[in-house]
Amino acid sequence: MMAGVSAEYYTRLEQGRERRPSEQVIESLARALQLDAEATERLYELARPRSSRHRPADTAGQLTPTILRLIEKWDHAPAFVVNRRLDILAKNPLARAIFGDMEHNDNLIRLTFLNPRAREFYRKWEQEAQADVAHLRAEGGAADDPFLLELVEELSDGSEEFRRLWARYDVRGRNQEFVHLRHPDVGDMTLRHQTVRIDSAPDLCVFLGEAEPGSPSEDALRRLRNSPAASPPAEEPGRRYVSSEGQG
Repeated sequence: MMAGVSAEYYTRLEQGRERRPSEQVIESLARALQLDAEATERLYELARPRSSRHRPADTAGQLTPTILRLIEKWDHAPAFVVNRRLDILAKNPLARAIFGDMEHNDNLIRLTFLNPRAREFYRKWEQEAQADVAHLRAEGGAADDPFLLELVEELSDGSEEFRRLWARYDVRGRNQEFVHLRHPDVGDMTLRHQTVRIDSAPDLCVFLGEAEPGSPSEDALRRLRNSPAASPPAEEPGRRYVSSEGQG
């Protein structure tokens, strides 16, 4: 009633029997459901899929030596490269020191929900968890990515908290301004979160964490930078690291 459409028509939309709703109907539904700007955009994408979402896999998510050299140059801040599933594809030494040997540190969402230490590592765990799930919802329409669907199934099987948040249907990009961490060696850190998009690889982005100059967090990063944890490790099969030459 609030959207001005019949119950029968709305049912057909939900069941996928009506696939071409008008602009007016989409607008009315977004207003009736009180969707924010990002959720409204997501609704339009579902109704009007963009061909640009389907990019060749060999270019959209390619991790190149240039990208690796880029994150190595940010030696004052932790930097790591993720894809749209939030798999961590490469880390600079400072990011490697922050994540350490934590289980599931190859994927931000697995780390949040499947690692028991995550609630201590993320001082605002609920905020981080909500951001992860809302991001995954925003990417969930990519039915051409079987690995993303497998990730949702794995998290649903392994975490009651994930199932709770997944059922809320929040849709939002990861746009929190700060991340609050607790490192076992250097203590609490508050880092300003920045995301750098990569035009040459649109399915990838770089996450950066910057400490406020002169703050305890900056001192904590300095101590981490000088710790053995930031030294180049022995390379493991299938895992990419940034070396001094910037190669994976």
